[in-house]
Amino acid sequence: MRGNIAVIGDNASVICFKAVGFKTVSVRSSEEVVKAVDDLVNDDCFVIFITEHALQGAEHLLGKYKDNKTHAIIPIPGRFGRTGIGMTNLDSYVEHALGRNIISKQDE
Repeated sequence: MRGNIAVIGDNASVICFKAVGFKTVSVRSSEEVVKAVDDLVNDDCFVIFITEHALQGAEHLLGKYKDNKTHAIIPIPGRFGRTGIGMTNLDSYVEHALGRNIISKQDE
């Protein structure tokens, strides 16, 4: 299964995932992120983690694969920290699934 999981981001953020057997793709631009995702999807990679920093400028990928039943694009923090896109994405999925956001405190 590890061969079907990939991590995209800057080299320092993804290198540790290579040690546990995940596919890794080092990128420097949003264009490289889009190409990497397309290549990984075509290579039957079903779970693709992208560092939040690398995802900036390619956020449309989250919408493109949102309802896809076979491929998941999941934002994660990288060495540059969080941008908030991962948590926003999670909030959106929870609210869509449950009809109410139970994760963020904004609904209180």
